[in-house]
Amino acid sequence: MTTPQYDLVVFGATSFVGQILSKYLAEYLSTATETLRWAIAGRSQSKLQEVKTSLGDGGQSVPIIIADASNADQLKQLCAQTRVVVSTVGPYALYGEPLIKACVESGTDYCDLTGETQWIKRMIEKYQTAAQQSGARIVHCCGFDSVPSDMGVYFLQQQAMQQWQQPATQIKMRVKTLKGGASGGTVASLINVVQEAAADPVLRKELLNPYALCPKNHGFITRQHFVKSAEYDPDFKAWIAPFVMAAVNERVVHRSNALSNDAYGTNFSYNEAMLTGDGFKGRLKATSIVAGLGAFMLGAVSKPISQLMERFLLPKPGEGPSIEEQRSGRFDLRFFGQSDAGQTIRTKVTGDRDPGYGSTGKMLGQAAISLALDHAQDGNKTGRQGGFWTPATMFDQRFIERLTQYAGLHFEQL
Repeated sequence: MTTPQYDLVVFGATSFVGQILSKYLAEYLSTATETLRWAIAGRSQSKLQEVKTSLGDGGQSVPIIIADASNADQLKQLCAQTRVVVSTVGPYALYGEPLIKACVESGTDYCDLTGETQWIKRMIEKYQTAAQQSGARIVHCCGFDSVPSDMGVYFLQQQAMQQWQQPATQIKMRVKTLKGGASGGTVASLINVVQEAAADPVLRKELLNPYALCPKNHGFITRQHFVKSAEYDPDFKAWIAPFVMAAVNERVVHRSNALSNDAYGTNFSYNEAMLTGDGFKGRLKATSIVAGLGAFMLGAVSKPISQLMERFLLPKPGEGPSIEEQRSGRFDLRFFGQSDAGQTIRTKVTGDRDPGYGSTGKMLGQAAISLALDHAQDGNKTGRQGGFWTPATMFDQRFIERLTQYAGLHFEQL
């Protein structure tokens, strides 16, 4: 079998996040002690050349690969040239499957930043067996959704096992701070999910299932609490409101539990929400968030209204927060865990950039590098076998160390 000439290829390098990711990799690898053979890929030679030029001195030796998301032969050739593909081409439900198919058939490792649970479920059901046979390791949700949540729970459970010799069977994540903007690609993905669910009652039911991404024989029956209105949380002494990414993150965390042989317990419960403060102001803010999310969902369901929103109110595909906005963004997530014996523990995960873009680019970059370097030796894969994994089950403490040292994240016990 021919040895691939690249360790990693960024597919969709001309997208908004793809450009952020490519620039991050160029800057990181220009000073890193690790060596990585990488390339950028997409369908437009001229746009890829623009990206390459923008990478500065560190990116001028980066090769360009032409591959269209809908061209099976080009995707097959792409996979033959690399050990890992990192994709930023979304909405994944519309454009992502051909690349998954190509990676699975060729045994190429893959990661992305999708948060589209309905698509992830379809890919697992369709390609899990083939991925196990070929050795392809597929890791979805390697951006803000769901690395801070999934690795945050992983970190808390590590602390719990060290202190109690048993896991926290109840965990809550609360968003204390979230400063950042949205890109057109993210908005398009979210609207696509809402419209798919509106047209398909089976999908609507599936999206409400907290165990939707777990293997069919998971056996979990614990009723999960999904925060869908303004509530008061006594453990945080504050009002809370729904967190738009909870529907993704909660399902990824439960899949992590299932794939790790129920390491968090068979009666594990987990939910996410946003902190809005105490007293009347906290309640009012929580109620306002609920109303705003409701209005957005109603608008997204109607194609005419959603088209008007996309045209006049929302960022266009390829648009997103400015570099300054990305740098001034940040996030602070708080976790509260409790054991069956009543012991409690608090931890936090923070990030130093806009969560969805500046920080996501770094998280996704380190996930791809970890796949290529930490989980391979002399070109051979180590650790997990082929299949669909979550961040917390594919990666380990080395990934947390990468995120801390090179991606601006911090994991702390309070």
